[in-house]
Amino acid sequence: LPLLLKATLLCLASGSYHPFYNGFYYNHIMNDNGDGQDKVDYFSGTRLVVETSKDPVYSYNGANVTLPCHYRYEPDLGPKRKIRIKWSKLRDDYTKEQDVMVAIGKTYMAFGDFKGRAHIRQASRHEASLVISDVRLKDDGKYRCEVIDGLEDESDVVDLRLQGIVFPYQPPRGQYRLNFHEAEQVCQDQGAILANFNQLFQAWSEGLDWCNAGWLADGTVQYPIRLPRKPCGGVHLAPGIRSYGPRHRHLHRFDAFCFSSALKGEVFYLDRPAGMTLEEAKQSCQDAGAEIARVGQLYSAWKFLGLDRCSAGWLADGSVRYPIATPRANCGPAEPGVRSFGFPSKGRFGVFCYRER
Repeated sequence: LPLLLKATLLCLASGSYHPFYNGFYYNHIMNDNGDGQDKVDYFSGTRLVVETSKDPVYSYNGANVTLPCHYRYEPDLGPKRKIRIKWSKLRDDYTKEQDVMVAIGKTYMAFGDFKGRAHIRQASRHEASLVISDVRLKDDGKYRCEVIDGLEDESDVVDLRLQGIVFPYQPPRGQYRLNFHEAEQVCQDQGAILANFNQLFQAWSEGLDWCNAGWLADGTVQYPIRLPRKPCGGVHLAPGIRSYGPRHRHLHRFDAFCFSSALKGEVFYLDRPAGMTLEEAKQSCQDAGAEIARVGQLYSAWKFLGLDRCSAGWLADGSVRYPIATPRANCGPAEPGVRSFGFPSKGRFGVFCYRER
């Protein structure tokens, strides 16, 4: 649409002996054809400036967030003008954009997953901020605010980051059993999505050290190493993110790195003196007005709510885990984390339940 608008206006301008005027001033010079026809050659005068937040905007799953965007004219043109605002979401490599919303005056249209969740806030003169309600995990990323006034088209980019946690995931079948599409699905099943590189890098900077390679959202396979060692790329390599690069999304199989955000609800623990089977555990959560927690919910409760329980409990995928915020004797390793007993086919344990607030 912006290109079509520009092409139309350029045709109108070049096909007339009179300057095209939209509040800006355009210098006209003779063209090179010697036929005396005027053409728009360059712009001089009022300049359109678009500005967004230079710092990332932080939010979490289920929240409402405003991505600030303001524009101005230098010098000021006085009364507010009817301009076109376009918001789009960028890929990490800037090669493709996803349309979020287009607005002209008070008329706007949202696209795709943003329908019903996004609108433009124009609380002040020259504001074009984007409001997203019920933020979702995949909303994390960079957004472009574009303002179009006639032939003038300026934009700026703002970064939306969800507060979350990256966790490695293996299915019950064992290590390296997931192609890319299966990895996407298992993360969704655990209340998460495949992590992107920025999220994995942040997790690594906060201490994540994992020697098994896993899929990321861009189809690459990588793993974070804090303590170099022989099975994990060698002792002579510096700490960092090891990368296998892009892999075949159907044929190659690895683990997954999932990303889960802060919770809208609470995770709590239930137990019986004799423990419970998995099916009994699911029923106990239902009886308490909740559902059995998923892995991503347990990790989020551990990181953001400080959940600390030195008692193993069932989760929705059939695994048995427990979260430790304060390491102590008989509760696993000396550092905080979510401990795992794997996927026991037998045994009786407590259960972690999740309930919306």
